[in-house]
Amino acid sequence: MQHWTSPSDTPPQLRPCVATFGNFDGVHRGHRAILDELTRQGRERDLPAVAVTFDPHPVEVMHPERAPEIISPGPLRDELLEQAGIAGLLSLPFTTEFAQTSAVDYVVDTFVTGLQAQALVVGADTRGFGAGYTGDVDLLRSLGEEHGFDVVVIEDQGETERWSSSAVRTHLAAGEVAEASLILGRPHRVVGTVVHGHHRGRELGYPTANLGADSLGLVPADGVYAGWLVRLDLPEGDPERRLPAAISVGTNPTFDGQVRVVESYVLDRTDLDLYGERVAVDFVGHVRPTLRFDSIDELLVAMARDVERTRDLLER
Repeated sequence: MQHWTSPSDTPPQLRPCVATFGNFDGVHRGHRAILDELTRQGRERDLPAVAVTFDPHPVEVMHPERAPEIISPGPLRDELLEQAGIAGLLSLPFTTEFAQTSAVDYVVDTFVTGLQAQALVVGADTRGFGAGYTGDVDLLRSLGEEHGFDVVVIEDQGETERWSSSAVRTHLAAGEVAEASLILGRPHRVVGTVVHGHHRGRELGYPTANLGADSLGLVPADGVYAGWLVRLDLPEGDPERRLPAAISVGTNPTFDGQVRVVESYVLDRTDLDLYGERVAVDFVGHVRPTLRFDSIDELLVAMARDVERTRDLLER
C-alpha cells in the first residue's frame, strides 16, 4: 500500500481511483463494510481503491480536552487498511489551518483534482467535515453530479449495537474485550517490544513477557484476560508464532506497583526468551478484575485459577 500526505502528490498509477475518507480508528466491521464496497467498486471499474484519513485525529486538534484514545494508532491502522485491500492511503495533516478549508474545497481539491475519484464510498453518518462542520452526504451527492463522480452510501452497520469506534472504546474501558471483538471482527490488539520487568513472575513460576512503553494500541481496563501472544518476527505458519497466554493489565497492587503494565504468561511455558522481540497481544476474553492479595500463597492460587480459566476460554 502506498502512502502520501498531499493530494497533489498522488502517485500517477493511483489516479483515477475509487475513494473513501474517515478516521478508520480500529478498522472495525462498520469500516470494513465501507472498505469492502470500495474494493468491490474498484474491481468493477478496474480502478485502485484509495482511502483518505487525517493525522492527527481532528478532535485532538480542535478539542484536545475531549480527544479520544486511539484504538489502533497509525501503523496498526495502516496495516489493517492494507489487509482490507486498499492500494493507497492519503494521510492529510490535520491542523487548525486545514480545519478552515470549506467542505466544497476539501472535496474538490482532494477527490476531484488530487485523486480524480470516479466513485466515493461513504457511510450514511458521514457529516461534519469542512469549515463550520457543514459537509454531509447531500453535499457529496451534489458535488458528484457537478464534477462527475458517483457517491455510494453504506447504511449504519451493527447487530445488538451500532458498530463504531466509540462503542469499541467503551467496551475496552470496561474490560469487555469479547464485546469489543464482536465489533472489530477480530481480537483487540496491542503491539510492543518485550522488556525486562521485576522478574517476579519468573520467581513465582509464571514468567511473563512485559510490553515496553513504546506499545501501540488502546490498553483495556485493568484485569486479567485470556488471549494470544503473537511473535511478529516469526513467519506465518511457524508453530511458535501464536501462543496461548494469560494476560495481566495493571500496576500489580499485591506488590504496591505504581506503573501500569501489560504482561503475558504463555501457558505452560517457562523456556521462552522473548526480550527484545516485537510481539502482539490479542485480547480474547475477560477472566477477572485486578485484585490485591494479602499473601503470595493467595496470589499463586489465583494465578493457577487464571491459567485454567484462560485455557477454558481459548478452547471455547
